Amino acid sequence: MRFLEMPIKGVVLLIPNRISDDRGYLSETFRTDIFKENVCPADFVQDNQSLSAQVGTVRGLHFQLAPRAQGKLVCCVAGAILDVTVDIRRGSPTFGQHVKAELTAKNGHQLWMPPGFAHGFCTLEPNSVISYKVTDYYSAKHDRGLLWSDPQLEIEWPIAADAAYLSAKDWVQPKLADLLAALTYEPVLAGD
Repeated sequence: MRFLEMPIKGVVLLIPNRISDDRGYLSETFRTDIFKENVCPADFVQDNQSLSAQVGTVRGLHFQLAPRAQGKLVCCVAGAILDVTVDIRRGSPTFGQHVKAELTAKNGHQLWMPPGFAHGFCTLEPNSVISYKVTDYYSAKHDRGLLWSDPQLEIEWPIAADAAYLSAKDWVQPKLADLLAALTYEPVLAGD
């Protein structure tokens, strides 16, 4: 497995090795010891999966407030998505910046985002399925969102706003500037 540090410290793209033959492939997608050695110690407590039927479905940007903030390890097991993570750690040197990665069933890539990041994605193919591990349990009390199209974030989505499929909740999420009082900064790695 290869580990590529993304432009925001602590966000890592994981590229699992695949052993292929005429039947298909075998891939080791996660090992605690290798993840700990190359990314960080993480205690994953819950796995989630979602299906998005339509191309242009946007889910997010979602996060949980401290003390229930979640780190996420995201992969796409069917179809393809543009995955986006935004640094929402107020006081962080990269606050408000984002990282994007194309995650597909074909490439097998995974994106790790530590606690303190908002996460969302846009489907690039129909019937896209994502699977992700999280470091804390879902908490409705701490569940929050950030407006996916907030101009301050400068995210170039692969879909026009009027063509996107979103939940009613995601259409009306607050902008980053409106969330400042609720956000905190906790370094994700030594020296951060």
